Amino acid sequence: MGVIIIACIVVLIIVFVYLLMKYYPPFGGKSSLKKLTKQIHRSNYANGKFFNTLPTSVSDGMGVTISMLIDFMKGNPQGNPNAPLPVESVDPFFIQDNQPAHIIWFGHSALLVAINGLKLLIDPMFGKSTTPFPFMGGKRYGGLPIEIEDMPSIDAILLSHDHYDHLDYGSIMKLKEKVNHFFVPLGVGAHLERWGISQERITEMDWWEEAVFEGLTLVSTPARHFSGRRLVDKEATLWCSWIILGEQEKLFFSGDTGYGPHFKEIGEKYGPFDITLMECGQYDERWAGIHMFPEQTIQAQLEVQGKLMIPIHWGTFTLAFHDWTDPVERALKAGKEHDVRISTPRIGEIVWIGSSNYPISTWWRELHRMN
Repeated sequence: MGVIIIACIVVLIIVFVYLLMKYYPPFGGKSSLKKLTKQIHRSNYANGKFFNTLPTSVSDGMGVTISMLIDFMKGNPQGNPNAPLPVESVDPFFIQDNQPAHIIWFGHSALLVAINGLKLLIDPMFGKSTTPFPFMGGKRYGGLPIEIEDMPSIDAILLSHDHYDHLDYGSIMKLKEKVNHFFVPLGVGAHLERWGISQERITEMDWWEEAVFEGLTLVSTPARHFSGRRLVDKEATLWCSWIILGEQEKLFFSGDTGYGPHFKEIGEKYGPFDITLMECGQYDERWAGIHMFPEQTIQAQLEVQGKLMIPIHWGTFTLAFHDWTDPVERALKAGKEHDVRISTPRIGEIVWIGSSNYPISTWWRELHRMN
């Protein structure tokens, strides 16, 4: 009798998980294999999965799992700030106006890029938690420079991949009626379609593909990472970095990525770049293939031929075990050694593209001194 009860419980759990995956909207949609096969012309896809051209793995096994569990239980007193981060408020009318080219960092990898009179949002994760269940997981360190409800119309959103800290269901649902078009890696469009965005407003792109949009040239370029929102869809969609080519300015956004030869190739094909937006946080030796260490970020900056770098993917969520300020401190140290110019804006602070006057304050140190 006991065996029957256990079996029933297991079946119920399986049914519950299946229904949750199928009907809970934040998990997104399922890409059509037939559709993807028609679109793919490169050598980064086989047997229903995308893959990195450079062999990439994440350390696993029981020993690694135990070590991560121990680190999690030990915690890190410096893993989170002791107070909400300083945030510069952004006036909706400022975004709406036709200002000179500029960038506003919203924290983590979320950015607003104003260029050629257009407004672009990159990886607009404005939610409070990086999980499909907002009540779970680590919370955002502080507020936003502008609430989504106050955001004016946006010309386009660019997404780098479908992980929760980059593609947030709640944010997209609030933004979707304000946005004209979405540019995404192959397969990611299925998530947006499930959330009520029509195919006509979505452009899916493979690595090295270019799209012309309102006078801009957008290029989907390689990254060394992976994808997936559910238990059974790992690497079912593509991940990428982005190049934005304006009439005068050239920008590079790294997306989530481990270090690799793609940076040099991108630099040789499209560099130099006026500004780069480069990942430098949430790293660990156990997943070094998919997230760069700050010193590698500086090397990547040299290889893409960037003139000015804004460190991203730090300062908003704790997704690794290092101190929350380690990414920017290590990037600044390595940047000084290699004569790399780095801008360190507060969340919401404006960085004017092409200006020799850019934010360089060490605001996070001031926060520590206040506590």
